[in-house]
Amino acid sequence: MFVASGAALAAGPATVIVGATVFDGTGAAPRVASVVLRDGRIVEVGAKVKTPPGAIVIDAKGKALLPGFFDLHTHWTPGGKPNTAPQIASAYVAAGVTTINDFHQPPEAYEPRRRWLSTLTTPHVNFTARMSTPGGHGADWGDVATTKWVNTPEAARAEVRALLPYKPDAIKAFADGWRYGSAPDNTSMDLWTLSALVEEAHKNDIKVLTHTVTVERGKVAARAKVDVIAHSLQDREVDGEVVDLMKANGATYAPTLAVYEPVKPGQAEPDRSDPRVQQSFRKFGYALHNVKVLHDAGVPIAVGTDAGMPGTPHGAATLREMELLVQAGLTPTQALMAGTANSAKVMGELADRGTIEAGKRADLVLVDGAPWANIADIRKTDRVFIDGQLAFGPGAKVSAANAQSAMPAIKVKALIDDFERPDGRTQLDTLRLDDMDGGHDRTVQVSQIVPRAAGGRALLMTARMATKEAPSAGMILPLSRGSVEPVDARSYSGVRFEVRGDGGAYSLSVNTLSGRWGKTVTVGDQWTTVQVPFAELEPAAGRGGEGGAWSGADLVGVGFSGGRKAGQKLWLEVDNVTFY
Repeated sequence: MFVASGAALAAGPATVIVGATVFDGTGAAPRVASVVLRDGRIVEVGAKVKTPPGAIVIDAKGKALLPGFFDLHTHWTPGGKPNTAPQIASAYVAAGVTTINDFHQPPEAYEPRRRWLSTLTTPHVNFTARMSTPGGHGADWGDVATTKWVNTPEAARAEVRALLPYKPDAIKAFADGWRYGSAPDNTSMDLWTLSALVEEAHKNDIKVLTHTVTVERGKVAARAKVDVIAHSLQDREVDGEVVDLMKANGATYAPTLAVYEPVKPGQAEPDRSDPRVQQSFRKFGYALHNVKVLHDAGVPIAVGTDAGMPGTPHGAATLREMELLVQAGLTPTQALMAGTANSAKVMGELADRGTIEAGKRADLVLVDGAPWANIADIRKTDRVFIDGQLAFGPGAKVSAANAQSAMPAIKVKALIDDFERPDGRTQLDTLRLDDMDGGHDRTVQVSQIVPRAAGGRALLMTARMATKEAPSAGMILPLSRGSVEPVDARSYSGVRFEVRGDGGAYSLSVNTLSGRWGKTVTVGDQWTTVQVPFAELEPAAGRGGEGGAWSGADLVGVGFSGGRKAGQKLWLEVDNVTFY
C-alpha cells in the first residue's frame, strides 16, 4: 500500500518512464522525453536523461504521459455506484484521476476518513466543508454539523472559524438556492454573507467553491470573490457583466457538464416530448454555450463532475467531462489543461502537482494514443502513478484494503452516553446530531443537556413539527467519530436507556452500514428504564435495512425520534444510554 496523504516515502529505486510523448501541462507542445521518478517526486524530465543504476524501467514508446487528472467536484456518497470508499478510490485510480475534492463528508468524518484513506490505494482527497442558508440546498437534508447554516455575515465568519479545528481543504457554499428546476428562489445566500464567508476563508488559506447555476447568481458569486463557480450557469446565455466580473475577481469556472448531460453514456433516448426532458436539453445547450464564451473571454476553466450523483460515475465522469469540454468548443489541449494544471492551480496546489516538471509530485497517467489530438484517448489508460508508485497497470501493487467495503470494526464500550461530559460530546467522544425531517420547511428542533431532579444530567429534545406530511424530530448518538468506523456490538444483547416524554410514541433506531433498524416505544412523563433486544429490531422502511440480515458487527449510531401532526410539539428526555 501507499500513503495517499503524501507522507515521506522510504527511499527506494528510481523509476524511469522511457520514450513517452509527454504532455506536461505547462502549455508546451507534447514532446518525446523520459521521466525519472524517485521518492514520490519527479526528479528529471528530458530527451537525454540517464537511467540511474538499479532503476525500474518502463518502456513507454508510442504512449502519452500526462499529469494525473484532477476532479474538483465529487461526492463519495454511499448512494452512488460504486458506493464504498475503496471501490470509489479504485475507480478513480483506474481512470487516471489522482486528486479529487470530496464534498460529501461531514467535518467530524475528516480525521477517520483521512486515516482510512492512508491504508488504501487512492487518489489524494481534499475534504470540502459545506455551508448553506437555513432551508437552502445542502441544508434541506443535512444537520447543522453536516452542512453549516448561515444567513448573516457574522454567522458566516463564525462558522468558518468553527471549521478550522477540522482542517478542511476547501469550503463549498450553496450560494444559489435554485436547484434543478425553475421554481422561484427563496434560499440563496446574499452577497454580504457570501463575501464574509469568502473573506474569512481566505484569511485562513481556504479556497471557496460555490453551487451556482444561474447567471444572476453567478454575478453575486463573482462579486464575492469565490475561487470556483461550480456547476453551469444554465438558465440563459451569459452576458458581458458576468464575464467581466468573473475575470476581474479571479473566478475559475468548473461547469460539471457530466452531471447535466441529458442523455449520459449508455442511457436510452428519452421522450423528447416530455417538458422536463425539453428543459434539460435547453439548459444543457446554455451550459455548453456558456463554457465556450467564458473560456474565450479568458476565464480559467477547470474540471469538476458532481460524480456520485445519478448517472455520473466516479472516475469515468472525469474523463467524460473533458470530452464534453471539447464538445462545447474547447480544443483537446484546452480540455486537458482544465483537467490538470488549471484545476491544481485554483486549489493552490500547482506548485506541488498538475504539471510534469522536476520537483513536482509524481502523479502521472500513461495512456495509449494522443489525447491532445483525440480527447477520447484519455480512456485508454495504461498505467497510473501516484506519489511515484505504480497504482494501476501491469505490476501495480494495490492495497489489500481496497478489497474491503469498510474500515475494520472496532470494539465498543457498553456506555454510549450518560450526558455528563462538560464538552458536549458523548462518552464515546462523538458529536451528537440532530435528525429532523428534510425539505425547505423543516421541523424546528432544539436538543440540549439539562439537569435531572435526582442528580446528574440528561439530554432533552424539544420540537415543533413542520407543516408537511409526516414531520419528525430526532437525535443520533454516533458510535464512532463521524460514523466512519463501524463498531462490533455482538457481545451485547441490546440497548438500554432511561426515558420520559410527552406521552406519545417514539422510535429507538440503530443505524448500521447496511441500513437502519428500529423499534417503537411508548413514553410517559415519568422516568422509566427501557430495554430493547437487538432481536426485536425491525428494518426501517426506506432506510436501507429492509431485506438485509442483522449482524451486530457494523453499527454506527443509536438514535431516538418521534413524529406528530403538523404544528404540534413534542419533548423527550433520555439518559444513561448503554448496550447491555
